[in-house]
Amino acid sequence: MAIELGKPGVDGLGDVVGVLREWQYDGAPVQLHPGDLGWFWRFGVEQTAAATRTWSRDVQILAAGLLDEPDLLRLAIAPGAVRDEELARQLVEDVSEPERGVLIEGKVYVEAPAGALIKDLLSKDGWHTDDPWTPLRRDLAEPVEDPGLRIEVVRPERAPVRTAVQRASFDGSTFTDERWHAMAAGVPYADARCLVGYDAEGNAVAAVTVWSAGPGKPGLLEPMGVHRAHRGNGYGQAITVAAAAELQQLGSSSAVVCTPSFNVGAVATYKAAGFEPLPETRDLYRDA
Repeated sequence: MAIELGKPGVDGLGDVVGVLREWQYDGAPVQLHPGDLGWFWRFGVEQTAAATRTWSRDVQILAAGLLDEPDLLRLAIAPGAVRDEELARQLVEDVSEPERGVLIEGKVYVEAPAGALIKDLLSKDGWHTDDPWTPLRRDLAEPVEDPGLRIEVVRPERAPVRTAVQRASFDGSTFTDERWHAMAAGVPYADARCLVGYDAEGNAVAAVTVWSAGPGKPGLLEPMGVHRAHRGNGYGQAITVAAAAELQQLGSSSAVVCTPSFNVGAVATYKAAGFEPLPETRDLYRDA
């Protein structure tokens, strides 16, 4: 059967989340996680559906992609299809030709798991490697230490606190209360939690969202931020430890996070919170 490129639509997003959960396992290359789709869900279910693509053979989804931006496709591939030549060649065609409705014209990027055949084929077609990212992982088999920070699990009525810390942590953030509620209404958030950390004076100083992929599977931190007025006090490490503990309570086997390698402060924070760096990954890009 031929590989079919599809758009799942609003009704099909649950199926995509389901396969992304199935494809997560310890030791697998870091790739698109259901939490990535969940974080994007803050823009609304319709926009999330419009940004999602699937590649299927005989109605079985073999690859799923999220257009995090019109020029960036983030891919996950079924464990048994990472080196599937028919799939890889179809993916290359679809990401290379704008009329296919995946990536736009001009300079574009593809994020794919390490070892995937599509990366080899794109490189042969003249695509280049971009700046490195560092994935980090913490095993959750052992009890997680106390973070040393008062932690609140965010309920709907406390969404304004969560969104305010996000905006104070990231320049240009557009995370509003409305977007928090849109995210929380999404399918992936059933296995997710937002946490806010408070200092001794009761100030909200850090926040994180954690996404479980189900019991016995790796969970994801996306995003984590520290209020710009409260940096340099170890709150990033503390909220990251709290995130690991929350994922452990959700049944996750490990906690994973990914950050640009040039962000040495973030890498150091995650390492201080017990996360171990994994081999760097690089997106591929095509010049305009």
